[in-house]
Amino acid sequence: MLQTILKDEDGFVKILIAGCGQVGETLARELSSENHDITLLDSDPKVLETGVERYDVITVQGNCAAMQVLDQAGVKEADLLIACTGSDELNLLCCMTAHVANPRLHTIARIRNPEYTEQAYRMRDAFALSMAFNPEHQAAEEIGRLLKFPGFLKRDSFAKGRVQIVEIRIDEDSKLCNVPLSSMNAIVKCRVLVCAVLRDGKAITPDGHFTLLEGDRIFVTAPADDLALLLKNLGIVTHKVHRVMIAGGGTVAYYLAEYLRQSHMDLTVLEQDRERCLELAAKFPKVNVICGNVKDQSLLESEDISSVDALVTLTGVDELNLLISLYGHRRGVGQIVTRLDHMELSGITGDLPIGSVICPSLLCCSNIVRYVRALQNQTGAAIAIHSIADGHAEAMEFRVDENTEHCGEPLKKIKLRHNILLVSISRGASIEIPNGDSCFRPGDTVVVVASGDDVILQLNDIFA
Repeated sequence: MLQTILKDEDGFVKILIAGCGQVGETLARELSSENHDITLLDSDPKVLETGVERYDVITVQGNCAAMQVLDQAGVKEADLLIACTGSDELNLLCCMTAHVANPRLHTIARIRNPEYTEQAYRMRDAFALSMAFNPEHQAAEEIGRLLKFPGFLKRDSFAKGRVQIVEIRIDEDSKLCNVPLSSMNAIVKCRVLVCAVLRDGKAITPDGHFTLLEGDRIFVTAPADDLALLLKNLGIVTHKVHRVMIAGGGTVAYYLAEYLRQSHMDLTVLEQDRERCLELAAKFPKVNVICGNVKDQSLLESEDISSVDALVTLTGVDELNLLISLYGHRRGVGQIVTRLDHMELSGITGDLPIGSVICPSLLCCSNIVRYVRALQNQTGAAIAIHSIADGHAEAMEFRVDENTEHCGEPLKKIKLRHNILLVSISRGASIEIPNGDSCFRPGDTVVVVASGDDVILQLNDIFA
């Protein structure tokens, strides 16, 4: 259970972010946008300067685990420390040191090394850890789910997996191209609701008169049991993935191989570092590990890229991942997953045929944002939060209780705030895609999609 924290007069949380790499910067962007009191700590003055230029934050330069630096950053008055430097050991030491200075402090640490995962959990009290997160592991699990259940660019789960929000691109030959949403159910012949549309880099909350166009990316809410029927009726042909090519043998590739090791998929990993190749080959003897430069077209052709069912590009360079994914599309690869660490590129890449885009820092950010909102609002906080539409909208799951307004009232009589949709109601094993006559009751869980700038901390915040 979350202990009581001291918040400022506006109810915002005082947060220290130790380490201003890609994860730290993503967290600074998301949390500062919700007006929390953010202090960034890093030993590199250049990255701190960038943080000040982009976000409303305070910066402190120095060793994040040094008591003097933490004191300068205001650790004694802080509510939460997020340690996300590139070193697991430094992150753990930072949390332990900060907790000595402020025993009521909540601490979250980034732990990447597979050897530390179980250890950090079992020793969380000794390390003074409230929560640990691993962006690379989360990215690998997300990629693994996409490979096991092909057909959608992205899929997020709610209600213990019984409700899904899936992403579909509207191509020129799509059955939904130039179709108004009011006519969609006659085509898909199953219970669905389009909760957001991404068009020209902007998220739209559509109504029944909205017409889908080529190039739109739509986010569809549906019961998990109806997803196969949705694909079938849209004419989206999917094949079980047998052969997978992975470009890059870093940490995400390691976790992905671990996740897929019992799946009977034929995995080929291309990695140019010889020592890393030997490590991967020793750990995963059934994986085909090839030592070579993924920039080399002849290497891709010698490994017969055109015959693989899926291509996953996981190098540490976004531009290289984009190029390899585009080449894979040209060679006819059916399913492509592209890692992008800098989501600001999403506006440029939105129309490119690079398949599903995975951003490790953005994936882990949703869980941390949920934790922070629970600190703000310890009753009625969201059960789950997923960022959709390239971060322009959020899908949140809430539990309805006796304090929830409008229980038992038909939705057609309830006025919601602008750019908010209630997209599913779960009651026991029953899943309902709501209409105007639907209502929610205490004990239900509901999924809400918000594409506006206002922060939804609890279910009652959605009502006008």
